[in-house]
Amino acid sequence: MKGIIVYKGKYGATKQYADWLARDLQLPVFSADNIRALQLRAYDVILIGTSVYIGKLKIAAWLKENQSILEGKKLFLFLVSGTKPTEREKLDAYVRSGIPDNIRVRCKIYFLPGRVILEKLSWKDRLLLNMGARLAKDSDGKRNKPVNFDDVKKEHLSEMIGAVKQTLVSEEVVLSASLS
Repeated sequence: MKGIIVYKGKYGATKQYADWLARDLQLPVFSADNIRALQLRAYDVILIGTSVYIGKLKIAAWLKENQSILEGKKLFLFLVSGTKPTEREKLDAYVRSGIPDNIRVRCKIYFLPGRVILEKLSWKDRLLLNMGARLAKDSDGKRNKPVNFDDVKKEHLSEMIGAVKQTLVSEEVVLSASLS
């Protein structure tokens, strides 16, 4: 079994998770912008990482473009966002709107916490974040104010790493048994 990691992010958190996965799983990692369909065909297991930007998956167009290639693969998807894990409805909405049905039903999905460092955002992104915060209110009915946060940690990947390792090993066993 050959595996690969493909990601698309905006400010580096998704790339950080992809790099940690690559090191732990000994898999090559590519930006979605730098991988060709012909290259994808050579892999059996594909880990796909994406950041969520204004409620949309950065990798959504790439998924649609490559869905026929992805159909026969073992897929693991990780979404990196500032949305809290307790906001399951919102996270599920990102998945439903950004992943084609034929891919969504076949992949294991992991929600990973991201980061926002206000000083590193573009002026446009800071403006959008401020507008969104003003529209949203906290549980006390007060307006929110954007704040820095960074919860990008390698330990968030432990469940995914275990599942991918198990898939790679079990597929190797099945493959070698069928060759005997």
